[in-house]
Amino acid sequence: MNSNFRALLPPFIALALISIVPLVSPSLRPLLLVAMSISLCAIGLLILLRAGQVSFGHALYFAIGAYVVAFASRKGGLDLWVLLGLALICSVVVGALLGTILVRYRGIFYGMLNLAFSMLGYTIFLRAYDYTGGSDGLRVVSPPILGFSLGAYEFGWGLYYCAVALLALVFWVVHRYLHSPMGAALGAVKTNEVRLEYLGVSAYRVMFVAHVSAAGLAGLGGGLVAFSTGHVTPDLAYWSLSAEFVFVAVLGGTANVVGALIGAVSFELIRGYASAYAGNAWQLILGAVLVFVVLFAPQGLWGAVQRILPLRAKEKQL
Repeated sequence: MNSNFRALLPPFIALALISIVPLVSPSLRPLLLVAMSISLCAIGLLILLRAGQVSFGHALYFAIGAYVVAFASRKGGLDLWVLLGLALICSVVVGALLGTILVRYRGIFYGMLNLAFSMLGYTIFLRAYDYTGGSDGLRVVSPPILGFSLGAYEFGWGLYYCAVALLALVFWVVHRYLHSPMGAALGAVKTNEVRLEYLGVSAYRVMFVAHVSAAGLAGLGGGLVAFSTGHVTPDLAYWSLSAEFVFVAVLGGTANVVGALIGAVSFELIRGYASAYAGNAWQLILGAVLVFVVLFAPQGLWGAVQRILPLRAKEKQL
């Protein structure tokens, strides 16, 4: 069996299951849609983690994608895929502009500078009331999908399966990227950046591409969550949301892109049911889950699944 096929099989099996679940339990559809949105940002962080870097500020690009969708949807007539494309482009542009500065730093400095820019963006979204609605936020108008104007119920289902299709495309693209020379160089940035430079490969360029890629994925996730909730607020850029993305990436594991999806779904399920049955203790429960995973499943939930099921036989890590 082709190694690329083996590596992509788990993510596509997960997507197939996610496609079926709402048909059996429609009440889970909104939760799974938000989970897919979050998983896009977690996949971006997975790319950065391959280089040994953690960003605590990628909620900024998540919020940019959401606000771009909110602004552009008011123009009317623009298709959902066009709006998602605009969210991607704008988040990539901002990521590239900030990346020229940020990727010069490593470790805690990279993480904290991302956090600082994210909080700056949060303040701008909060204070620019005439444009962003301030703390009240903006309403998102449901756009046509592939030229078809749908009612609220039909739009919800259409959006869900558009998200599944988008995630499938992202899985494939990220797989190709991580197995390209540029993706392979990410590991060298983590282990021996000096040797990478001696080999004639620019660590700055490798990190720049990784940072911009992660920003674009976060923007796509923000666009999806804006359509899902129908409303955007400055809280989408707040530091705590960036921390949630890191939580999801660690929870799911970084060995395969499917870990981001598993982590996001697990996170949303735990948060949803814990907040329903344990009230304000849901954060304590999430923290306990993370401690348990770090201690007993250091490779994340996907790593635990691989140990339980014989899925890893001679499989290259994605």
